[in-house]
Amino acid sequence: MATPHLDYHLQLLHHLRTILVALGEAEQVPEESHALFLERFDELLTLLPQDPLESQYLGQDLICQVIQRYPQIAHLVPRDLLWFFAGDCLHFMPDEELALYQALEERRYEAEQNDEPFDWHQEKQLLGQAGEGRQH
Repeated sequence: MATPHLDYHLQLLHHLRTILVALGEAEQVPEESHALFLERFDELLTLLPQDPLESQYLGQDLICQVIQRYPQIAHLVPRDLLWFFAGDCLHFMPDEELALYQALEERRYEAEQNDEPFDWHQEKQLLGQAGEGRQH
């Protein structure tokens, strides 16, 4: 069952896939292993909407591999995907960022419990601004 939260992360994955395809087209990576990696990435895109919990480990594995196999694009991996898949992906996030995402997740959960709308982007900006205010 797709939710706006899941759909958002699927969009991020599709965007990341276009970056990976472009990397292959630019001949920046070994073609054979890259093609196999893209097949597994496509498998995630198919499985995630069908069974988000079961595909969590595959997502963790693939996002971590993107960072490790393709360091030249690691900075392009959306931070939201690191949080979404969690597990080993969280090792690539500093403590301050983890705290921001934890607060964001708590707000999302509270909104869901109260049947209130929740705008991930807006809340993320608000929390980010609040965090900047505390640091200065």
